[in-house]
Amino acid sequence: MALDYQKLKNWPLPEIRQTITPKDTMLYALGLGLGADPLDRKQLRFVYEENLLALPTMAVVLAPLGFWMKDPAVGVDWKKLLHGEQGFVLHKPIPAEGEVIGRSRIVEIVDKGAGKGALAFIERTISDAATGETIATLTSTSFLRGDGGFGGPTGPTPAPHKLPERAPDKTCDLATLPQQALIYRLSGDYNPLHADPEVSTTAGFKAPILHGLCSLGVAGHAILKTACDYDPARLASLKLRFSSPVYPGETIRTEMWIDGKDVSFRARVVERDIVVLDNGLATLR
Repeated sequence: MALDYQKLKNWPLPEIRQTITPKDTMLYALGLGLGADPLDRKQLRFVYEENLLALPTMAVVLAPLGFWMKDPAVGVDWKKLLHGEQGFVLHKPIPAEGEVIGRSRIVEIVDKGAGKGALAFIERTISDAATGETIATLTSTSFLRGDGGFGGPTGPTPAPHKLPERAPDKTCDLATLPQQALIYRLSGDYNPLHADPEVSTTAGFKAPILHGLCSLGVAGHAILKTACDYDPARLASLKLRFSSPVYPGETIRTEMWIDGKDVSFRARVVERDIVVLDNGLATLR
């Protein structure tokens, strides 16, 4: 059955309330590998309750909708769905504790054509439940590989950020833990693809893979370390494309081109020399 454009475009997405505890904030940072050096006081600020700070990339796990496209009534072939792009803009620092509200909307669904899939563009705003102030605006693109040719709009689609052609100005290698996906999933994404070997091999992987948003967080950590001296208030926005999965235990090398307040970046797995995150752009304050 062809995707119903109007039905999906107007699908009612629920408002999500979430209480953030210091434990949530520390667990998210641990899920990205922070705290590996117990003497690094700059990393300690994100994993220790004294004067605790939240990582900027924690925005992507706040007030999540969950896997709502799996609902048969949505009409999407969810088994062929891929997370294609992710971005966020921070309007103020992420609170280390408090209550937030997430409000989401489907911005557009672009038909790439029969056999070519479709793109669903989704926006989520995160606001402070107490003050109503907007904390972050998140954007994501889902690639619906099995749903092209439904007769919907064929564009426009934003062009990916073009990386500079020169050699990177900075690189940062961060090792992931063999159990990192098992820790990261405790921040809310319980997809068995990241935990159950039977599920991951059925999906065509040799082992459970790291969450794409965890890979994003590791790259965000590299930028925070290299370009921001671990000051989370300096990171204003970030966006990227997912290009290949990471296996827990691999080393992620983030390559950065720094031009004023713009940090272009991509990330590759050192052991396999495969680009896993591409067309990245972070802006600094």
